[in-house]
Amino acid sequence: MITFPVSGIETYWWLPLTVAFAISILASLGGLSGAFLILPFQVSVLGFTGPGVSPTNLVFNIVAIPAGVYRYWREGRMVWPLAWATIIGTLPGVFIGAIIRIRYLPDPKAFKLFVGSVLLYIGVRLIMGIINSAENSARKPQGDEPFEVSEQRFNLKRISYRFQGEYFSASTWGLLLLSFIVGIVGGTYGIGGGAIIAPFLVTVFRLPIHTVAGASLLGTFITSVAGVLFYTAIAPFYADTGLTIQPDWLLGAMFGIGGAAGIYIGARVQRFVPARVIKSVLAVCIMIVVVKYVSEFIR
Repeated sequence: MITFPVSGIETYWWLPLTVAFAISILASLGGLSGAFLILPFQVSVLGFTGPGVSPTNLVFNIVAIPAGVYRYWREGRMVWPLAWATIIGTLPGVFIGAIIRIRYLPDPKAFKLFVGSVLLYIGVRLIMGIINSAENSARKPQGDEPFEVSEQRFNLKRISYRFQGEYFSASTWGLLLLSFIVGIVGGTYGIGGGAIIAPFLVTVFRLPIHTVAGASLLGTFITSVAGVLFYTAIAPFYADTGLTIQPDWLLGAMFGIGGAAGIYIGARVQRFVPARVIKSVLAVCIMIVVVKYVSEFIR
């Protein structure tokens, strides 16, 4: 057993590693870090319910994500313009989200309802994508077509690139606006925004899931760094409130180590898994958590 000093949680040392490893393999297939499921685990299983759970979740992202980003970059599936547009739009929203979490959602019951609502939205978007966008299911390499991104272009109007013999594009300003909103929600939740924006990129902007994964993870990493720094900086101003604002670095790092291994493996095998299967598995996992949290709030 190990006791984590900031959160006060006592648990088996291997539990955060194992849970993060399993969740991250699954989540990284869809370009997510797994933070959206690790936070409910911290709240409901470990009992870490204070505002500090949000930045602790962001610490997990900081430790876990680089392995996956490296894998997607090495395989030539990093859409850099998409990543930078996401980062630029998300960063301001993360700071606003942190304030909302501390001032308006310190109560565990209210925070669980917020988490359940966010996850419900993500789950519905994924289910809609499964039903309505069969044409977006990325194909395995055929013939001589490389399974990598090429001809990336960026201007103030559109972002475009070529993948598997097809051209894909999205509105630059639309991405920036979406990213800003996502940053607010992600900063409040403590997930960095990747879990929210990835389903949007697939279902609304109709980008193939095998190409948004790397950009989504990189954007989540950068915004997570900013979020942790912001939570840490404002923690002294709330010292007299009795709230735990600062992240539990040890707990977050333990989750992150397991997550790094899981994300790397998930990124490596993603190209062999059909997009429809990825979305379906993620949607089921999300909806299970939604049902649990909403039912708890109602009771």
